[in-house]
Order: sequence, then C-alpha cells, then structure tokens
Amino acid sequence: MLRLHASLDARREPAFASLLREMEGVRRVVRQPDEASDAGQTVFFADVEPSAADRLVEEIAAMGIAVDDYLLTKIEVVAPQRGGLSGRDADGFAWVEVMGQARANSRPLARYLALINVAAVIAATGVIVSSSILIVGAMAVSPDLLPICATCVGLVGGRRVLAGRAFATLIIGMVSVVATAAIVSALLKVTGILPEDFRVEQSGLNTLAHLDYSTVLVAAAAGVAAMLSFESGAAQAVGVAISVTTIPASAYLGVAVGGGGFDKAGGAVLVLVVNIALLITTGSLTLLAQRYLPNRSGAPV
Repeated sequence: MLRLHASLDARREPAFASLLREMEGVRRVVRQPDEASDAGQTVFFADVEPSAADRLVEEIAAMGIAVDDYLLTKIEVVAPQRGGLSGRDADGFAWVEVMGQARANSRPLARYLALINVAAVIAATGVIVSSSILIVGAMAVSPDLLPICATCVGLVGGRRVLAGRAFATLIIGMVSVVATAAIVSALLKVTGILPEDFRVEQSGLNTLAHLDYSTVLVAAAAGVAAMLSFESGAAQAVGVAISVTTIPASAYLGVAVGGGGFDKAGGAVLVLVVNIALLITTGSLTLLAQRYLPNRSGAPV
C-alpha cells in the first residue's frame, strides 16, 4: 500500500479533492488545514493501491502540481493480510515506485563505492587462499545488484539517461573490484606474503574463469531474481545470488593482474561480460512482463 501526502493552495484544492474522490484505488482520503502554513493551504492524506499509483501521479502532473507539493511513500500493511478495501491485493506493482528506486541507485554514491571495494578485498583474499567462504562473504557485502536493476528499469522505461548512468555505475564498480583486487595481490607479492612464483590459475577457485552452461543458467536465473527482489524490496536478501555472477570473476581478474597469471585470466573477462549481459537481459524481460501484463489485481500497470 502507498500513502499520499499533499499540501495545496485554495485554488487547486477543489479539483484535487475531486480527483481523489473519483479515482479508483484511492481510499481513506483525509483533508485538513495546514497549521504550519500562513498561505491557507490544505493538507491531503490518502491510501493508494499500487495499481492506481502511476495514473495518480500522471493526473497530479497534469494539474500542474509541483513535485515539492506532494509525496508518495510506501507503507507496510500489517492487517488485513489479504485484500484491500476494494477486495484487491494491496501488494501490486507500481511503476512509479520502481522508477524512484532506480533513480536512487543509479549513481556511484560513496556508500556504494565503499562496499564494492570492501567486497573486492574479501574476494581477492578468497581467490588467493582458495576460500569459498570468503567469496560468499564478498558476495554478501557487494551492492552491485542495485545498479544492475536500475539499468533494467531505465531500458524498459525508455529512460536512456537513467540506463546509461546506472550502467556506468555498474562498470565503475566492476573496475573498482578489479583494481582493488590487483592492488591487494600486488602488495602481498611485494611484501613477500605471496610467493614470487604465484599464478592465479594455482588457486583452487580457477573455475571462476571458466564459461560453461552452468554459468549461463545461473546468470539468467539471477537476473529474474534480481528484478523480482528489487520490486519487492528484498534486494539485500537476494544480493548474494546476484553477486555470484560478478564479484568472483572480477576479483579473479584483479588477482591475475596484480599477483600473476594475467595471460590465463581471459576466461574471467568472458565470464564477467556474459554474466552482466544475461543479468540485464533477463532482468529487463522480467520487468517488461511485470509492467505490461495484468497485475494481480487484474488491472494493467
């Protein structure tokens, strides 16, 4: 369920109140004076079903209401567990919500860069010592699911700037993983911790650089899981499954660059490229189906 909060002047108040009363999927409309305003504005509150959110935002924009004058937020419904006031499922799909999340995750923010580099250090160590546990830990830390999903949203929504910015953020993240892993392995080699004759193919995780049918199947399935989790807000829980297709291969390539064995790391580049392509393809197809097929309430989104 979504919650609308709007503050309007007396000129727009009657038309806006009429819109909320008449629009299907908008319920529990509350109107009251804005006590904090000296301009005699009125505050509106309303519960909005996800299936009605996109049309509501379009109508608000058509009325010339500025984006600073209203707020649409998501609330978690505790009860009733099934069905809203109209007998529909209140957990439907709202394109405007997905687009908002994509915009927020399309830029290489400091937190994203910090987490991706922490994941790189852990993954590089895992490759060097042949520890699958460390690789899993790196995947749990990595935030690369977010720009992948934002890229899909931009492509499906026809927002080329958004898609390009999100994809650039993803590439920056992958390059950071390679660079950080290379620096870590090079430092270990310079200090003598890593033997001079070390080569990355000696690692017990050298399968990370091998492309086969399992790589394709996992990446394709991960793209579907990524988009479904992104829509439902469960991205953190599914992030490990998504990062299995990106972080290990990137770290393997970085260790090859800094520690030795770069001539054998071409497979890691191929694995990474194929995985990213499949993630974006299947994620976009999943979102396309979610957007244009009828949702669970029976209405097109």
